[in-house]
Amino acid sequence: MKFDPQRTAIVTGAGVGIGRGVAQRLASEGVRVVIADLDPEVIDKAAATIEVATGSRPVTSSGDLSVRANAEALIDTCKQAYGRVDILVNNAGGGVVRPTLTHTEETLRATIDRNLWTTIYCTLAVLPVMQSQQYGRIVNMGAESVRNGLYWHAVYNAAKGGVHGLTTGLAREFIGDGITVNTVAPSAIKTEAYDAFTTPEQLAAIDKMIALIPAGRPGSVEEVASLTAYLASDEASFLTGQVVSVNGGSSML
Repeated sequence: MKFDPQRTAIVTGAGVGIGRGVAQRLASEGVRVVIADLDPEVIDKAAATIEVATGSRPVTSSGDLSVRANAEALIDTCKQAYGRVDILVNNAGGGVVRPTLTHTEETLRATIDRNLWTTIYCTLAVLPVMQSQQYGRIVNMGAESVRNGLYWHAVYNAAKGGVHGLTTGLAREFIGDGITVNTVAPSAIKTEAYDAFTTPEQLAAIDKMIALIPAGRPGSVEEVASLTAYLASDEASFLTGQVVSVNGGSSML
């Protein structure tokens, strides 16, 4: 995969799971990485894990990225560390997956804040930097459930569907500045959160998810990280405005 040796990347939601996997893959490709998450202890552990795997320790940042000032501070952290921001991976998220009518005001807002507002604020903060460079790669983390109507995911789909729509609008608007915007849409992926589903009700929900996947299994973090890294690479300059599923065939376009 082709990366300029001076490339820099921010990966949000990088403390565990897909985000940490993406950050590790980018670091292994020689990209200078800033990783962000809510919990400073979790993000420090992720940085140590990535350093062991790649020999390069990422810069870390913590804070709630659904607060605009924190998103702007994250972009500044990368600029201060490396002088530029080439890649933004908007992975911060985490919906409250539950029967729709059991949502509370708190869980509704948490799902939208974590998935949509984090993406909007980080993107708004990074776009002027990328414009000034006349180069940028924005890769959003969407969801296959937006396409297949996954059980218990209606509110989560509202947030991730917003991410999908943001992608296409930005891609057309900013390609003239050398900025591409794409979304990776995973189906069920075997992460720590996936493994934490242990109650009979949760296991039944997993069975319903897997039943929609012709491959008959969840995807791996590495499979998502591979596609994300490609979309973030110099090679992907003619690919923009796309929502690309990593889904084992659960939808086919």
